[in-house]
Amino acid sequence: MIGAVTLSPLRQRISTYWHFYDENVVSTDVVAFLRSLHRQQGRNLIIVLDRFNVHRKAIRLLQESGASWLHVEWLPGYAPDLNPVEAMWSCTKYGDLANYTPDDLYELGEEIGNSFVRQYRDPEIKRSYFHTAGLKL
Repeated sequence: MIGAVTLSPLRQRISTYWHFYDENVVSTDVVAFLRSLHRQQGRNLIIVLDRFNVHRKAIRLLQESGASWLHVEWLPGYAPDLNPVEAMWSCTKYGDLANYTPDDLYELGEEIGNSFVRQYRDPEIKRSYFHTAGLKL
C-alpha cells in the first residue's frame, strides 16, 4: 500500500490518497503514485518522505525524468513519529482493525480501505495526523 496525506497551503484542506498492491511496492509504483497525485492536484508538490530505499529510488527516477513539479523534503533517518502518514496507519491498525482477523488478503485490503474512507470523511482525525507528528496547521 502507498498512502499520502496532503495539506493545501491556502485552504488548510487535508486529504488522503492511497493505492493497494497485492505485491511488494517497488520504486516504479511510487513513481506512478506520485505522478497520479500530481495530476489530481494540478500543481507543484512538496513531498515529505522517509528514507525508505524505494522512496529514494523513486525520487531519483522522477528527478532524472525532469519532474520539475516535485520538491522533496526528507524526514530524519528513522522518525515515524514525524510522519503524518504513520498516524493514518495507526488509526487503522490500532483503532478500526484492532483484534480483526480477516479470512484472506483481499478481505484485509477491503477493511483497510473502509478504515481509510472513514478517516477521509472525518476532518478531526485528519487534523490529528499533523498534531501527532508535532506539525502546526
